Amino acid sequence: MATPLRRRRERDIVDATRALFDERGMQDVAVEDIARLAGINKALIYRHFASKEELFVLTATRYLEELSASLHAIDPAAAPRERLVACAEHFTDYCLGHPAFLDCCISLMRRPSTELVEVVSEGVLLRLGLGMADCMGLLADVLRDGASRGAFTVDDPDLTANLMWTRALGSLHLARLGVGVSRVDGGLPRFFSVSGAQVRAACVADALATVGA
Repeated sequence: MATPLRRRRERDIVDATRALFDERGMQDVAVEDIARLAGINKALIYRHFASKEELFVLTATRYLEELSASLHAIDPAAAPRERLVACAEHFTDYCLGHPAFLDCCISLMRRPSTELVEVVSEGVLLRLGLGMADCMGLLADVLRDGASRGAFTVDDPDLTANLMWTRALGSLHLARLGVGVSRVDGGLPRFFSVSGAQVRAACVADALATVGA
């Protein structure tokens, strides 16, 4: 069992990682930077975490906790359509406001789960799963409620929730890039700006269209 000192140090390391993610983005954070901000030796990080990936996964769970709190603040007594719109808006707003969370999600999706288990302990994977299940489960509950009332057309709420989540992440990455591409006369590319507001509206519309609302 972890001692209070160990738990506090782990929390400090994750806090430092989160702070650097928010400041620089996930891709620009090195373990040396985390150790420096946490005020510890780099070697101590690897005494608490099996790998850099494990530390990053735990940081992702911290984001998921915040996102979950935001989603759970949605009025459970509201109509299914209103709750679905609120879920989509809360999710997109959180991702747009926390680009590093979007990076974490996309990074996790880049590798099969069979590879992730090789660098992340079962305990950390369980914490990640709990965080994701809490967010995804709330969305699935909204879909299930809407289907039972005849407001939505959904055969498998859990699968649909996962598909919505994944599609939204891809769309929000486009907002992160801020640029789209089209073809003009002669086959030449034309680059045009894409705003977060445009992608947010598209994610909401996509969620409604997916359930036939």
